[in-house]
Amino acid sequence: MSPVETNYASRASECVLPIATQPTIANVHLRRRQHLNAGGATAAGLAGTLLALSLAIFVHPISWPEVAIFLGAFIPVHLGVTVGFHRLFTHRSFQATQGLRAALAILGSMAGQGPVVFWVALHRMHHAHSDRAGDPHSPNLSGNSLSARIRGVIYAYIGWTVQHEVPNANHYARDVLRDRLIMKIGRYYLALVLLGLAVPAGVGAWALGGWYGTLEGLLWGGLMRMFVGHNMIWWITSFAHVVGRREFDSGDRSTNNPWIALPTLGEGWHNNHHAFPNSATLDFRWWQLDVSGLVIRGFAALGWARNLQRPTLEALLRQRRGAVEI
Repeated sequence: MSPVETNYASRASECVLPIATQPTIANVHLRRRQHLNAGGATAAGLAGTLLALSLAIFVHPISWPEVAIFLGAFIPVHLGVTVGFHRLFTHRSFQATQGLRAALAILGSMAGQGPVVFWVALHRMHHAHSDRAGDPHSPNLSGNSLSARIRGVIYAYIGWTVQHEVPNANHYARDVLRDRLIMKIGRYYLALVLLGLAVPAGVGAWALGGWYGTLEGLLWGGLMRMFVGHNMIWWITSFAHVVGRREFDSGDRSTNNPWIALPTLGEGWHNNHHAFPNSATLDFRWWQLDVSGLVIRGFAALGWARNLQRPTLEALLRQRRGAVEI
């Protein structure tokens, strides 16, 4: 889910993308620009992370303010991706008030993974072709030898971000194109990415003081937070289609991974998700912690979300691969 230039969102909002029957945009310039933006965001995040760690080793040890700034930025922004971009806008697994929809779209944009319409179109393209030709980031299409499997995982982890085709939003995300509120927010995508860097920088200046505090806030709550957020997505696009447990027949190789579930705020229950993509919550067993699902339930309790989708027990049993009780 790599960044894409503002031009993509503006073209989408004007509905001048290729006709709906074409799944990708055959525009070499747009594809190149998108890949350059993806590479640039990755490089900036990596550089910020390396600088933050170097300062922690050679200048000033990590303290609670840096950790608090990181978590205080990472959790709401990544929830904007998992709850907003993914479960609300892509899969429409629940309905939300206009205020909540706007807040999630703004927070998700700060992640630097592209405007809402691009993110939705790309992820729907993944589901339409999961682990088959046309999947933008499957690790399972390179062959069955050990070297081919390794190449596939590397591609699905990061290589795809600068190689995949640009999805046609007019084909995959027409509902988003018609959403005036979300498209308006999408026009300010780059400004929101910068805001996601400026806010933690300001918090760092307040909490730690001076230019060094500003730098620490920018690095920990901005660039490192962005880089870690990208890696959370890459863990899912790669490892969650290779290693783990497949409890449900989902038509692909998606897996459940407890060790991925916590840092990705519940998205590591990837086989659950691919088996029931419209489910607002993914905790199909009592021990499966789904932070994003808990947040959605909290929004529902507050009256901000409604019509939460979830498979019935009969549906879960019908689609199970084995005979283990739920």
